[in-house]
Amino acid sequence: MRIAIIGFGVVGQGLVEILQDKRETLRQQHTLDVQIVAVCDTAKGSVYHPQGLDAALSLQAVQSTGSLDSYPDVAGLVRGLDSLSTIRDTEADVIVETTWTDLETGEPAITHIRTAFQAGKHVVTSNKGPVALAYKELKALADAKGLLWGIEGTVMSGTPALRLGTTALAGCTIRAVRGILNGTTNFILTRMEDGATYAEALAEAQRLGYAEADPTADVEGYDALGKLLILAAVVLGHPVSARQVSRQGITHLTPQDIQRAKAQGKRWKLIAELQCTDDGVQARVAPQLVELSHPLAGVSGATNAITYITDLLGEVTLIGPGAGRRETGFALLADLLDIHRAIQRR
Repeated sequence: MRIAIIGFGVVGQGLVEILQDKRETLRQQHTLDVQIVAVCDTAKGSVYHPQGLDAALSLQAVQSTGSLDSYPDVAGLVRGLDSLSTIRDTEADVIVETTWTDLETGEPAITHIRTAFQAGKHVVTSNKGPVALAYKELKALADAKGLLWGIEGTVMSGTPALRLGTTALAGCTIRAVRGILNGTTNFILTRMEDGATYAEALAEAQRLGYAEADPTADVEGYDALGKLLILAAVVLGHPVSARQVSRQGITHLTPQDIQRAKAQGKRWKLIAELQCTDDGVQARVAPQLVELSHPLAGVSGATNAITYITDLLGEVTLIGPGAGRRETGFALLADLLDIHRAIQRR
């Protein structure tokens, strides 16, 4: 399998590290041999070789100099292709799209994925924007071309939240979905229960790398909202727009609120929720009091969790990492393996 990586930041590098570490295992257990033919990043540069790049040298170049310009010159190496040329004109079977997420426009990732499908190439991505904003269009284009689109990493990193809802629970009617889909806010609420103020917990989250310098997307619920749009479209088959989602963050919660809940045998969690009704799907992101007996109440720190409420199994809860370099890299690997298996079956 020949892949081209568009966006060589934390996640793209994480995937390459996994492919290096697991190379022999993937060959022996899954008959999968991944060859990286191109890497393109707007800030770090671009390299392409039709016979394949040296993964270790690609990582070394970026991690030592911050640029692919220091990748060694070899015969046949092409430098300087932009992202669209890398997608269209390289000998890649699969495009790995790991550029930054934009939940307002979905760009440049929507254009990258549309271009890949138009060029007859499969795609895997961890980018929430295209799935949240253009799932129906892009999925229809992929289906029309007989192509596959891996999107597992868009909701709970490598924890298989989408596979659980679409594959493992196939045959069930999913009546509702409730989840802790943002690790930053869960970490802050956990620390506040331990006695920290909101400001102290946020500062600690920023120190540990859980929260950005501007934490608005996390603490005001926008990140969880984006994942909710994906779950509605992919798992429930009922797309909703951001305007249809009631959203509230956690910034108004005080230590007194946290302690009152504790005294009541409950715990505050930022819950992203979808409820199926006769009129469609109701969606909201808001802090909710969760009974300590519920699995979601026991999810602490930066961990994520999702509960599917079904007709045949009742409530099914999945708990696991929701972010991380290798965790999200694993999601991309899982999608590559799915594509490999599907191609073998054809």
